[in-house]
Amino acid sequence: MTSYPHLLAPLDLGHITLPNRVLMGSMHTGLEETKDWNRVAEFYATRARGGVGLIVTGGMAPNAEGGVFPGAAGLFTDEDIANHRVVTTAVHKAQGRIAMQILHAGRYAYSPNCVSASPIKSPISPFPPKELDEDGIEKQINDIVTAATRAQEAGYDGAEIMGSEGYFINQFLVRHTNKREDRWGGSYENRMRLAIEVVKRARAAVGADFILIYRLSMIDLVPDGSTFDEVIELAQAVERAGATLINTGIGWHEARIPTIATSVPRAAFAWVTQKLMGKVGIPVITSNRINTPGVAENVLASGAADMVSMARPFLADPDIIAKAVAGKPDTIAPCIACNQACLDHTFSGKMTSCLVNPQACHETTLRITPADTPKTIAIIGAGPAGLSTAMTAAHRGHHVTLYERANEIGGQLNMARVIPGKEEFNGLVHWYATMMQHPNISLKLGTEAKAADLTGYDEVIIATGVIPRAPDIPGSDLPNVLSYIDVLRHNAPVGARVAIIGAGGIGFDVAEFLVQAGDSPTENLDEWKAEWGIGDPSKTPGGLAANGPQPEPPARAVTLLQRKPERVGKRLGKTTGWIHRATLKMKEVTMLSGVNYERIDARGLHISFGEALENPQIIAADSIVLCAGQLPQRTLAEALMGIGITPHIIGGADVAAELDAKRAIDQGTRLAAEL
Repeated sequence: MTSYPHLLAPLDLGHITLPNRVLMGSMHTGLEETKDWNRVAEFYATRARGGVGLIVTGGMAPNAEGGVFPGAAGLFTDEDIANHRVVTTAVHKAQGRIAMQILHAGRYAYSPNCVSASPIKSPISPFPPKELDEDGIEKQINDIVTAATRAQEAGYDGAEIMGSEGYFINQFLVRHTNKREDRWGGSYENRMRLAIEVVKRARAAVGADFILIYRLSMIDLVPDGSTFDEVIELAQAVERAGATLINTGIGWHEARIPTIATSVPRAAFAWVTQKLMGKVGIPVITSNRINTPGVAENVLASGAADMVSMARPFLADPDIIAKAVAGKPDTIAPCIACNQACLDHTFSGKMTSCLVNPQACHETTLRITPADTPKTIAIIGAGPAGLSTAMTAAHRGHHVTLYERANEIGGQLNMARVIPGKEEFNGLVHWYATMMQHPNISLKLGTEAKAADLTGYDEVIIATGVIPRAPDIPGSDLPNVLSYIDVLRHNAPVGARVAIIGAGGIGFDVAEFLVQAGDSPTENLDEWKAEWGIGDPSKTPGGLAANGPQPEPPARAVTLLQRKPERVGKRLGKTTGWIHRATLKMKEVTMLSGVNYERIDARGLHISFGEALENPQIIAADSIVLCAGQLPQRTLAEALMGIGITPHIIGGADVAAELDAKRAIDQGTRLAAEL
């Protein structure tokens, strides 16, 4: 008896039966652009061995003008087909099934040669698109269809036609970007003509025994988006045109509403997909923030969809399905939707990976194999650096003693997990606790290791983290001054008016913690939708609430300050920074930059601006919270070197740049892989 009867049920598509109801959704990783096709193949084959029902690749361009950036991967030549056949062969050898996503970026293409329905520049690209004429539209359709036939020739089991997220086909569908008055614009019948022609001609070209997925934008989350009646009309037309499956797309990339970040509730948009259920006869897939087998099972059991798409969770753990089948869900490495190593890397032109799993997209370059000679290893500090090192080293056969002076594991993760919108970190700490129950790991909580305790080990690893940096501000030792650790770790009382010194990631976290009254909206879907202004697309086109965002009033009056004379929050995550800035703006947080901290007294924080110390003023505050950076905690490392032991130093103890779990976990994993 399985705990996931709906999730693990097969899905009959006619010419092929999928073994379960899980789609590994499309993600652009940058792997194809490396031209190392064995590396690409191993990435997908690893997920196929993990048991996922169907894989969809990252978006492949149908032509040069449709690539998301110059040189984006696609299937343009016979050599491309041969290279992709390396991938499909590896996946099929692993008993998997794989479809290629065809993605035409339209006006989102980062190129002066981009094209679209109308010459309306995207807010996320500097290049205005060229408006296509009749011949130009015909070329785009033919190129997309040709990409589908090339995918078939390369051995793919199907193709996904990307019609959502504000890309090319989506741009024709809505008045927001389609201002045409010919047969490709105006009425909805005309605006959906492109999508229907693509599916109809693709089906005719590939025949019946080939999966065709249409990725349909169920809720655009932009002004003048589709109504839900139009969504239903398109879905039914796509079915008639020959689609095998309809996959849910949520929001355009330019939408100012978060859709996949960690602060988005789990399965936050399954209700949108459910509105389409029963309106079409082909299976419907739901997506976005479905990150565990339990969440997926509940979505399917509720009748919200026929299948679920889980994309980034397969970066965190390629064996989700195998572990669900084995009844070991606690061992699944959780996707925390942080974006730090996946989307932030993608949009920065870096190779995608995963904060939780540094092996993701590095399967052939970061190998974790049994150790030739098992060693005894002491690790001091059970934060993310120490935990990842211990887990990897134990898996390789080393014998690990992990010392932690606190009475719980997690280190700085235990501060992250109390921030509203970062509840996923609870699951990460729980997973690490599960993985520490390894026979090769001896966990010593509440134990502060001394240098003399560590003389008998083959290797000693210092992962003692950081300590807060104390800024040189007169009055910083007064009772109304707290550190971020006092607030987040020790629940120190904080007044109604707060000044936060330091506007890095920690400063933003503290601000979000202090302005939230009651439970986090991430834990309450209705509250979260109201806060961000998400409405019912059957009532408002695009699904934007008519009355706009309705956030709860802030719990405190907060001023967030920084020394740097630049926009506050500029250095936050590339794809999540805007969410944090918008959240604090909704909570009426005052943000000041270019600040000089003159002194602190009972009235609050005295400041001035710029090199000339202009505009001196007092930020009236009952509490001042210091988030002014960190210093490496290396006391034990220095003591060890004093007695002739040279330890490995990792994580914050190595580099105290913000609280960087991504670097800490990667560093710990790579060290353990080499010992």
